[in-house]
Amino acid sequence: MTRVTRAAVDRTCAICERTLLMGERTTRFSPNGGADYVDVCPLCGETALEYGWLREGAPTSPTVPNERRRRGGGWLKGILGTRPRGAEETIASEPILRRLSEDELSMVEASDLFNASQYRRTVGGIGKSLGDPRVSVVALSGVNAEVVVTVAWDISWYQYRVSPDSDNPVRLESRGHDPSELESALTTWNAHMDETGRIVPDLARL
Repeated sequence: MTRVTRAAVDRTCAICERTLLMGERTTRFSPNGGADYVDVCPLCGETALEYGWLREGAPTSPTVPNERRRRGGGWLKGILGTRPRGAEETIASEPILRRLSEDELSMVEASDLFNASQYRRTVGGIGKSLGDPRVSVVALSGVNAEVVVTVAWDISWYQYRVSPDSDNPVRLESRGHDPSELESALTTWNAHMDETGRIVPDLARL
């Protein structure tokens, strides 16, 4: 009789990267329409479909939303009023954006990109269990205009790197359990998460 070990049964959701519970029902998707399938938890099934992932057993090929893949320049188009996305997906209107400093614009841009990513659903779901987190949005020095978004609870934290000019503008940088592990420079706690999981910088003009 084969012994089932923890290592043998540990699985994670391919989208939110949460460790799946033993016996938790998942749906298998192929990210590229090929033969390689990954597990997706019930909370992320809709997100997988939005990404154009092919559900196991589905008879049709995936349809990949091009606008989600082509974010380059999308935020600038939002400032100019030409981005064909819902108005609720931006945290600041055009008149407000024009009054912000460069640093404040970087914070708003990074927050908008994060809020349009699958990770908004991840932290929003965790917040329903652990309550309101502490949040920081910190622009890194350098020419790449990267921003670090940190979302932390007392027993868990997630850190994301936002690169506006990248084809994949938001990625999970690291995560852990003890917020004391975080670099002090990245824990300014200058933002908050609203009830929908959106990251919103604490700027007086927003």
